[in-house]
Amino acid sequence: MERQVDALMDGLRADLERLAAIPSIAFPGHPPEPVEEAHDLVVSLLREAGVATVERLDLPDTAPVVYGVIPPPEPDAPTVLLYGHYDVQPAGDPALWHSPPFEPTPVPGGLRARGIADDKSNVIAHLGMLRLYGGRPPVGIKLVIEGQEEYGSAFDAYPPTDPARFACDAIVIGDLGNLRPGTPTLTTGTRGAAEVTVEVRTLAEPRHSGEFGGAAPDALLVLLHALSTLHDANGDVAVPGLRREPWAEATYTEEEFRDLASIPDDLPLLGTGSLGERLWSGPAITVIGLDAPAVDQAASAVVPYARARLNLRFHPHQDPGEAQARLVGHLRAQRPFGIPLTVTPGDTGPGFETPTGGPAYRAALTALQEAWGTPASYVATGGSIPLVKGLAEAAPQAEVLLFGAQDSMCNLHAPNERVLLSELRNTVVALAAFVREYAADYRAAVGGPADGGPA
Repeated sequence: MERQVDALMDGLRADLERLAAIPSIAFPGHPPEPVEEAHDLVVSLLREAGVATVERLDLPDTAPVVYGVIPPPEPDAPTVLLYGHYDVQPAGDPALWHSPPFEPTPVPGGLRARGIADDKSNVIAHLGMLRLYGGRPPVGIKLVIEGQEEYGSAFDAYPPTDPARFACDAIVIGDLGNLRPGTPTLTTGTRGAAEVTVEVRTLAEPRHSGEFGGAAPDALLVLLHALSTLHDANGDVAVPGLRREPWAEATYTEEEFRDLASIPDDLPLLGTGSLGERLWSGPAITVIGLDAPAVDQAASAVVPYARARLNLRFHPHQDPGEAQARLVGHLRAQRPFGIPLTVTPGDTGPGFETPTGGPAYRAALTALQEAWGTPASYVATGGSIPLVKGLAEAAPQAEVLLFGAQDSMCNLHAPNERVLLSELRNTVVALAAFVREYAADYRAAVGGPADGGPA
């Protein structure tokens, strides 16, 4: 099988470069034509790979979703749903890129471009598996290639409203990758997310700090005192009721994490416990925005108004409403200098954790070891993928697996995003081995032949 995948790599690389050259940014203010162009290219590539049924799903205010079907080769064969997305993040400041973000450029071992890892590499990995089997894999296939994942869309909540379309036995979410290059990784959980806005108003308008400072209540000072209660002296979240559990599986080394986050060696990390516990199985509260006078335009005046937006990440098993309510309740209970806060809850998104003991996971562990030559690790992620929960609700009996061609060092959402061709190649091998092993498991269960396909 590996030799057959190697023979496909030149064509897969060329198709990845074609797709990554399209600035398919499905954000407001960006032109829709490149998104449509990327959609049409994905449709064309899938049809060329043998997917006879390819449909376009159009939902309100949402870029088109590519939906494809390959029927199971036998009545007792399982069906696997493959997910990816063809839209990308905005490139950001082009001055921070070493090459134009939508001109795929060779780098040592791979290619650099916006979206080339997240998530166009995984779209191409799905394509590679289909090409390997000549469009006739040993399982049924459903393909869902989304066009507005990065910004969010009506599709997040759509699958449970149309469960027949998404019915399957296993779901492979190709929107993640390995903990580090060369380390096969299955992501088993994602933290939930919630936003909260907290604001303070103390004066009708600014007042001279020399004449009024010392007695007039400073709104920014009040806000800073309130924000300081969110963490203890070690940097651990101090809001009661937010779930935290030990993390016993694989995680980053401190050196890896410092490098990934660009943290100087002379600065401490926040919090206590393992990195996995701080990043994945425990809560995090980040101040993501602050409204206050800018330093360069500051006047000598008592600040009358200040506001902050907080992003809360919480344990996969904690209810989003409960987690957000814990943070809101904590802030409303604060009275810095006797002054109340106005606290407004915002959007929430659920976390997700999947069981790992079923036949799809057994097949995936075999496949990942075959592809990378070493046993797979389990990790979680602090980020959120809202659609995972929607697909799991649409197909509640399906096992959900998260793996792919990205790796944690690929600079996704950052300047100079890159993908390693070795990770892409091994992901194609893993997908092909996974459907082979998964089909054989089903055939063995019903007493049929266990022939799986390409060797």
